[in-house]
Amino acid sequence: MFNLGKSNSKSKKESPEELEERIGKLAYEVTQHSATERAFTGKYDHFFEKGLYVDVVSGEPLFTSKDKYDSGCGWPAFTKPIKEETLKNKMDFSHLMIRTEVRSAGANSHLGHVFKDGPKDKGGLRYCINSAALRFISYDDMEKEGYGEYKKYID
Repeated sequence: MFNLGKSNSKSKKESPEELEERIGKLAYEVTQHSATERAFTGKYDHFFEKGLYVDVVSGEPLFTSKDKYDSGCGWPAFTKPIKEETLKNKMDFSHLMIRTEVRSAGANSHLGHVFKDGPKDKGGLRYCINSAALRFISYDDMEKEGYGEYKKYID
C-alpha cells in the first residue's frame, strides 16, 4: 500500500475519531463530509514546489507538481491526475449547482471538483482540489517516503 507515516496503523481500521485526530478537523470535514475550505486559504493554492500530491487519508498518489497550475480560482488546480483510475467522478447537485465531484478511488475521499475550463493545450480540464484533502511529498523525499516509482511522472 502507501506509506502513511508513523501515526497510522494498518493493523486495524481507524475509527472516525482516530482519522480526524490523524489528519485534522478541516481535512476530516473536507474528505469525509464533502466540505470545502475557504478560497485562497489552502496551503497549496500558491505552492509550486516539485513533488507529489497524495490523498491525505490513504496516501494514494493523485497529482504531480508537473500538472499543477495557477488557475486563480482560490484552490490548487491540476490539469490531470497521475492515472485516471486514481479518481472517480460523481455528479454533484449541491448548492443549487450542477458540478462533477472528484473523489479518490482508494479511500473515497472528497477532493474537490473538475471543470471544463482548464488550459486547452493540456486537455481543457481543471481539477479544483481542496488543499486539506492533500498531503505534499517533496521530490527529494519521495524515495524515503515510499513513492520513488512516481518520480517518472514528474521528470
